[in-house]
Formats: sequence, structure tokens, C-alpha cells
Amino acid sequence: MNPERNSLTSKMEVEIDLLKRHVAVLQAIIGHQPIGIMKLSELLNYPQHKVRYSLRILEQEGLIVPSPNGAVTTDEIRPFLEHLKGVLMDMSETVNQLKQALGEQ
Repeated sequence: MNPERNSLTSKMEVEIDLLKRHVAVLQAIIGHQPIGIMKLSELLNYPQHKVRYSLRILEQEGLIVPSPNGAVTTDEIRPFLEHLKGVLMDMSETVNQLKQALGEQ
């Protein structure tokens, strides 16, 4: 068994990478709005199709809206960021508990 490609962890790693990209796109929009796909792609060094996917997800969540000049944020940004920080704190706590449990063996 290859320890680097394990079904117990690979799905989690993919989801975390995806969240990381969505947050990077969101932060770039916050800092450079309005901003379009090509500029985001250049700025973040992500392919345009991945940026487009992240934009679609962020729009579905109500965090951004398209404008004639590019994506802009909505009023939902602050509550979402606070929520995300809380979720990440909980996840960090869970990860630390798992690490401690593994260290006890």
C-alpha cells in the first residue's frame, strides 16, 4: 500500500485543496474587485477553468456577484468569513485530537 495515496486521507486532501483555492479566489476578489477570470487566473496562477469553477461556487453561496467589470463581493462576506474561521478552528481542534490519539499508540 502506498501511504501517500490512501483512500482514508485522499478525499480529505482534495477537499482541503479545493477550499484553499476557493478562499484564495475570494481573497483576490476582496482585494482587487471588480476582477475578471483572466486577471484572477494570472494573479493566482490557476488555470481559467479552475477559477471559473471557484467563481461559480462562490456565486452559488451568495458571496460574489458578477458585474460588467468582473466579480464583486456581496454583504454576505463578513458573516461567511467569521463562520469559516469557526469551522476551521473546530477542524483544527479535531485534527489535534486525532494527532494526540495516534501519538498514544
